[in-house]
Amino acid sequence: MSTTPGRVRAYLATSVDGFIAGPEDEIGWLQEPRNTGVPLAVEPWVDHVPDGLTYDEFVQDVGCLLMGRRTFDVACGFGTWPYGEVPVLVATRRPLSQSEGAVTAVEGDIEDLIDAAHDVADGKDVYIDGGALIRQALEVGALDELVVTVIPTVLGGGVRLFEVPMPRIDLAVSDVRKYGGGFVQLHLKAR
Repeated sequence: MSTTPGRVRAYLATSVDGFIAGPEDEIGWLQEPRNTGVPLAVEPWVDHVPDGLTYDEFVQDVGCLLMGRRTFDVACGFGTWPYGEVPVLVATRRPLSQSEGAVTAVEGDIEDLIDAAHDVADGKDVYIDGGALIRQALEVGALDELVVTVIPTVLGGGVRLFEVPMPRIDLAVSDVRKYGGGFVQLHLKAR
């Protein structure tokens, strides 16, 4: 095992009003075509060259994915396992009914979960996925970077990235990029 653990990072998308999923954990809105006639972007942003960090680029540095059970259940409904052979630790107290890829159930507080993920990652980055785990990692100061792609849509309801109440957490902007046809990607340092 490597002596220096990799970074702890999160990569996700959110609506303008702060939802990472719609009601009933729906995420189709992330890729559905718009039927309203409102474009994703207008001048000058429409002409800005997209330079956002893609998911494929992000996972190149990932040695282990630590995800919440709710996120795992949603991912199992995709039809195709999106994480390939990246080892996945699922934080849960319930048995996993499906066995996709290299998946292991784990329990413990967020620090223990991240330590377990670092052991599996073997010096590469740990990718945390799932609103509850991201919030917990932020609250204990264990998250290094948060990459949030803001979709210009107001969902009006669903699963929030940041539930209330939550303590104040100051983040530092390290970059702002255009992702795809009009999304805004924020690169935030948490520590």
